[in-house]
Amino acid sequence: MQQSESGAIRKWSLCAGLGLAMVLSGCGENGFFGRDGGGLFARSTAQVPLDQQDAQSIFQQGEAALEAGDFPEAAAFYIEVERLHPYSEWASRGLIMAAFAYHADEDYENTRIAAQRFLDFYPAEEDAAYAQFLLALSYYDQIDQVGRDQGVTFQALQALRQVIERYPDSDYAQDAILRFDLAFDHLAGKEMEIGRYYLRAEHHAAAINRFRVVVEQFQTTSHTPEALMRLVEAYLALGLTDEAQTAGAILGYNFQSSPFYDDAFRQLTGQNLAPEAAGEGWLRDVWRQTVRGDWL
Repeated sequence: MQQSESGAIRKWSLCAGLGLAMVLSGCGENGFFGRDGGGLFARSTAQVPLDQQDAQSIFQQGEAALEAGDFPEAAAFYIEVERLHPYSEWASRGLIMAAFAYHADEDYENTRIAAQRFLDFYPAEEDAAYAQFLLALSYYDQIDQVGRDQGVTFQALQALRQVIERYPDSDYAQDAILRFDLAFDHLAGKEMEIGRYYLRAEHHAAAINRFRVVVEQFQTTSHTPEALMRLVEAYLALGLTDEAQTAGAILGYNFQSSPFYDDAFRQLTGQNLAPEAAGEGWLRDVWRQTVRGDWL
């Protein structure tokens, strides 16, 4: 090969975008691996048992399978490189490429196994950041709609945090930060979904507990304005006007241009109340912290 595998991986990332699983044939005039990866070379080496081939030959067969879009076969060849030639210079390359091929095939469990093995055996290599990023993606790409169990979201957050904290200067840190924020938003969305359910069922205390989690633990997400408005609604339903007014005051101070503030304002004024800090309680503490800056 004429270029380093690390450079090649970055080249794929650019061609594939954030998905990392798009067809790679457009990444250059000769594809990723040039003119020797397939054709006569692949057919000739296919006649020789793998355990009798050198590491580079097996690796190039993995490249041929990758260019053909056969990700499982590509991963199998790359794994064989590391298995049959564990002390060669191709071993780490084969392992990181196996992780990539598994991820392209949406085989997330094997992606994690290969990526973690790379991190365990080659933690100081340049592609360690990419291995950690692939491991994080293997969780992140499994995050579905907020109605489903969010355990995988917590795992994605933990793995993404590792990318951000261990490899802050890598090519993958900014992507990890973006995805971390989106995953965080998913968790807040889950709390909101449950809170709305309780509110519709008129289980106001249970609804308040969910919206409180969003306000206190996920206040940087896009769900905070609605959570505050729903708190106004729930507290008014319970006749707890001080809490409703305080929630409205926080909403107005931080999100006055939000349609959720307009809704909360109408609810309050409809009962001759104003959005202002009143009484004591956890919302008054939030008011002191976010509006007055009294964190101590």
